[in-house]
Amino acid sequence: MTVVEADGHFVEPFVIKNLFIYSGETYSVLVKADQDPSRNYWVTTSVVSRNNTVTPPGLAIFNYYPNHPKKSPPTVPPAGPLWDDVEPRINQSRAIKAHHDYVFPPPLTSDRVILMLNTQNEINGYRKWSVNNVSFNLPHTPYLIALKENISGVFDPTPAPDYFDLENYDIYTKPNNSNATSSNSIYRLKFNTIVDIILQNANTMVVKNSETHPWHLHGHDFWVLGYGEGTFNMSSDPRTYNLINPIMKNTAPVHPYGWTALRFRSNNPGAWAFHCHIESHFYMGMGVVFEEGVERVGKLPSSIMGCGKSKGLRGRP
Repeated sequence: MTVVEADGHFVEPFVIKNLFIYSGETYSVLVKADQDPSRNYWVTTSVVSRNNTVTPPGLAIFNYYPNHPKKSPPTVPPAGPLWDDVEPRINQSRAIKAHHDYVFPPPLTSDRVILMLNTQNEINGYRKWSVNNVSFNLPHTPYLIALKENISGVFDPTPAPDYFDLENYDIYTKPNNSNATSSNSIYRLKFNTIVDIILQNANTMVVKNSETHPWHLHGHDFWVLGYGEGTFNMSSDPRTYNLINPIMKNTAPVHPYGWTALRFRSNNPGAWAFHCHIESHFYMGMGVVFEEGVERVGKLPSSIMGCGKSKGLRGRP
């Protein structure tokens, strides 16, 4: 397959045998139908990042007309990549570059850097996912309504943490997060500034385990500046950023025991979720909210009122 597009942006074409797709991503590929036309061919999908021995592969048929579309190929379906082989996944991530005719160069520097440690914790005996050891939960009143209508007491006004103790945190060790905290605080971004997000993956609360997390940003595309293995180094790793032709996406993975560097411009007024796109991980606390330029948002329609403290605003003129 030749990959030509990712998340709505043209990429410099590259050829692959297996395409790794993480929840929330989109790709376009080209396939040249130049094989024996007297038969059909298998297409398979399989799970990676988690043990897939109990999950059967998905099967489809690549049909060469006039063969019947349900005619089984004469070979067994291909096995697919190993679920725990991380190297080819990292190689694909690094191979995705903006097409030379559609390069949107990123700003060379940022105004703010936010480090986000991806791990797990426990709260009252329940396993949660977390960012910087804080598990996110949503308030009953939507953030945009609370911010635009100046409704107090909806969410914790304490700023969400921009960093964790990077130098003294061992990403390869099971954390002792048996009594961690949850919060619904948010990140307040200065409008039209450049923000870097460093996603740092680490060990979960299972020994020798780190999972892939596809992070998805609402309301924006971001530049994917780079991927790395191990602990992010604030001094040396930014020197490796691709500032020439990075792809712009809205979803990007952070690989096991690795890091991913993203950059975006906070130029879309509103309150926007940024979260792991594995639904259960977001539900269990792996997400944040960015607020930017809410004062620029127009009058909110009364039809969206009704949840939490906005109930009294429903039906107003």
